[in-house]
Amino acid sequence: MNPSTEQLRRSLLIATLDSLDTPHHLGPAIISTAAKSSETLVVVLLSPLFELRHAPGSQGALAPTAESSVAPISRTERWDDVQRLLTYVYVQATKVAQDNGRILMDVSVLLRGYERPLPTDLAEGMDMCFLVQGDDNVPSLPLSIRTLPQTVLPSGNRVSMFSDSSPSKSSAGETFPPLYPVVILGGTFDHLHAGHKILLSMGAWISERKLIIGVTDDILLQGKLHSDLLESFSVRVEKTRSFLQLFRPDLEYEFAAITDVYGPTGWDPDIQALVVSTETLSGAVAIAKERARKSLPALQTFVIDVISPDSEKLDHEDAELLRQTKMSSTFIREWIAKNHDVERNGNR
Repeated sequence: MNPSTEQLRRSLLIATLDSLDTPHHLGPAIISTAAKSSETLVVVLLSPLFELRHAPGSQGALAPTAESSVAPISRTERWDDVQRLLTYVYVQATKVAQDNGRILMDVSVLLRGYERPLPTDLAEGMDMCFLVQGDDNVPSLPLSIRTLPQTVLPSGNRVSMFSDSSPSKSSAGETFPPLYPVVILGGTFDHLHAGHKILLSMGAWISERKLIIGVTDDILLQGKLHSDLLESFSVRVEKTRSFLQLFRPDLEYEFAAITDVYGPTGWDPDIQALVVSTETLSGAVAIAKERARKSLPALQTFVIDVISPDSEKLDHEDAELLRQTKMSSTFIREWIAKNHDVERNGNR
């Protein structure tokens, strides 16, 4: 069977980025790969901008890497650009999967620099490695990836060449350290989906040493719609851990059961930053008041706001596509329940 038309279970797409502009030129390749994949799609985006590198003795200053004259970016100053980039890729792939009825398809997006080699086990179980036409900057890949069947997909127009290395307008004027030693975030993380992965990725993106993940305890989820289809606490933790270790294997990950709005933020002084979504901003306000009441250090709050359909940080076409894409655990449980009923009725 022709590999370009064959339906694949698990696929790998590797591409390079010249800037942090929304990668519209990769849209055709992402859509094509997602359409060909039935169970798993891992998109690896490579750029020297993604390197984690500090100049020796520079107190966090960023330095060019050995492979490129381009200095790695300040991960906090480019917060808006990176969350917009991730959202674009996730929405493109997730929308295709949903349109094809593959609601449970697992999509992951990884951001890697050139210097650290990709893990050899990334190729494990993969049926195909997709590359992008004209992508001449792909660094040497592990043998396990190079020996996979390969297909080269067409690219849209590339418009820049390492031209976007200054902070986005929304971040300009604010000064943050490039990374925070310990970052915290929280959620249910039931049936891990693109929205969860954007939140987790951005938390890991700005962490230097450790990311604390608060996971809602089972007892607080009993009133959820289709609660019988909720994954157990242990399953949710392990799926979340697996994704994070794929995204940034160098970090320490600590998981905590959440039984109230505060979790570890209510007592742990060794946390510097909090990542929330627009829907949970009220929780961030409550946490700030609680930490002030207990004389704990204030947290810098970072907000994931591009996954809102009304986000002003997406262009019109991307925002419209986001409106059509359902990134919700409730939607997934409803789909599972509906399909279980159909299957059960069909077997009568």
